[in-house]
Amino acid sequence: MPKIQSNGINLYYEIHGEGQPLLFIHGLGSSVRDWEFQVTEFSKSYKVVTLDLRGHGQSDKPAGPYSMAMFAADVTGLLRGLGIDRAHVVGLSLGGGVAFQLAVDAPSMLKSLTIVNSTPELIVRTFKDRLMVWQRIAIVKLLGMKKMGEVLSKRLFIKPEQEDIRKIFVERWAENDQRAYLNAMRALVGWSVAARIGSIRCPTLVIAADGDYSPLSAKEAYAAQIPGARLVVIPDSRHATPVEHPQEFNLALQKFLTEHS
Repeated sequence: MPKIQSNGINLYYEIHGEGQPLLFIHGLGSSVRDWEFQVTEFSKSYKVVTLDLRGHGQSDKPAGPYSMAMFAADVTGLLRGLGIDRAHVVGLSLGGGVAFQLAVDAPSMLKSLTIVNSTPELIVRTFKDRLMVWQRIAIVKLLGMKKMGEVLSKRLFIKPEQEDIRKIFVERWAENDQRAYLNAMRALVGWSVAARIGSIRCPTLVIAADGDYSPLSAKEAYAAQIPGARLVVIPDSRHATPVEHPQEFNLALQKFLTEHS
């Protein structure tokens, strides 16, 4: 199990293929396994790096609190420890937030930035926002990680033919450490780099599912603030686009990376 010391903890990582470094950062409650369909494809042309964020998978799960700046510093330490000066960075959900944080904190380390079903902030502004956060915390504390996985699986994979994917998702979600999951979730709530994304100068791609949690208009709004950013919409898709529609996702990302490699 390859691990590297970064920012005071041990991070689990995997490397596949050779070429320009391409880093994939997973979502909340997930791991390197988020990217199975991408590793197979992109390792043919790139040096693909995946990692388990702090509190996730096979990485250390220290006591909290966690922060988005901490996650980004962990990733910076990983890249430097691997001798990587610049990388194409792809982030999904929580990983997209970490990628945003990395882009504003250490811009010289990004060759390009791809944000997938994510946002540059998670500010609780409405009763609906507050209820969503409260429900997640309550389900995890009262009913456990497996139940949270069951609830999410039905929102992420809604089609009858996706039953096998739902089962795998629930099994993996149940493996999460409850305390570490809540620490990571609290790092997101109240976080924002929205005022800083206008400073991003590397080529930027925003990939959005038309059925994601947040509306497409929100992605259009923040993409417009990033100079030269491009928005690609994956139809009939929900939050876990790279898993639900890997072919369409890979084609969109491959086209973007080819232009900027």
